[in-house]
Amino acid sequence: MNKPILVVMAAGMGSRYGGLKQMDPVDDQGRVILDYSVNDAIRAGFEEVVFIIKPEMEEAFRETVGQRIDGRIKYSFAFQLLDDIPDGYEVPEGRVKPWGTGHAVRSAREIIKGKPFVVINADDYYGRNAYKLIFDFLTAQADMVGAGKSDKDSVPTYGFVAYSIENTVTENGSVARGVCKADADGYLTEITERTQIEKRPYGAAYTEDGGNTWTDIPAGTPVSMNFWGFTPDFLDELDARFPKFLDETLKSNPLKVEYFLPFVVDEVRSEGKARVKVLHTPDKWYGVTYKEDKPALVEALKKINAEER
Repeated sequence: MNKPILVVMAAGMGSRYGGLKQMDPVDDQGRVILDYSVNDAIRAGFEEVVFIIKPEMEEAFRETVGQRIDGRIKYSFAFQLLDDIPDGYEVPEGRVKPWGTGHAVRSAREIIKGKPFVVINADDYYGRNAYKLIFDFLTAQADMVGAGKSDKDSVPTYGFVAYSIENTVTENGSVARGVCKADADGYLTEITERTQIEKRPYGAAYTEDGGNTWTDIPAGTPVSMNFWGFTPDFLDELDARFPKFLDETLKSNPLKVEYFLPFVVDEVRSEGKARVKVLHTPDKWYGVTYKEDKPALVEALKKINAEER
């Protein structure tokens, strides 16, 4: 049985944070968020990780995270290149922006082909529970297929770790989140990308008109933080839909349009070609969307280190 591979999207530069936050130390030992993420993944059972980066980042990764995980887990690199697009297409003149998270995962297609895989952001700390949830979920899916116990007429089942909205917002500005709805059996029925969400005492609220009006998001509402678990077939869907995406968007917004992973997931789901299990975690998510977010992250990791002693 192929164990799930961890795929880490790390090519982004973190424009709002101001610098390469993936390499910014978060403790007095010089470790970065990725060190903690990989440690949690190893504890959950992962044996292989792929870092999706820009080529110019490889040396920094090898000298930091690479050295600390060497011998503990197999790791490799996939490069997100602007010109890695289907034959017959060209990069628009003046475009420097990467093609988005869907394109990032597609960049690792030769390494992860034929295997279940989990996708996370490099600059998010998700908590240990999340890795165990997704690893066990994908392992169970693979075991059912291997034992011939899955329904041959059923569609593939993906999964994602969902956080309560109040556990993902920051005091320091607005955030973007995929706000989710699920049916009675825990399968995703809707995911809506909200690009301007702010914290509130009762949970959060979002605006679509620059702050003139706000809509409440109650505490407990599940949101996606880009922690996805996929069966191998999803890679084919991701690759096959990319040309259509380019056809529909390049003319209208050639320099900035992005191929977002959640959009592809929801498209596949809405067409009935897959279902998506919502895996709830009670953990708090930590990230560094803004520089002011870092102290809370550092304090949380201190507590984790203290508990391990």
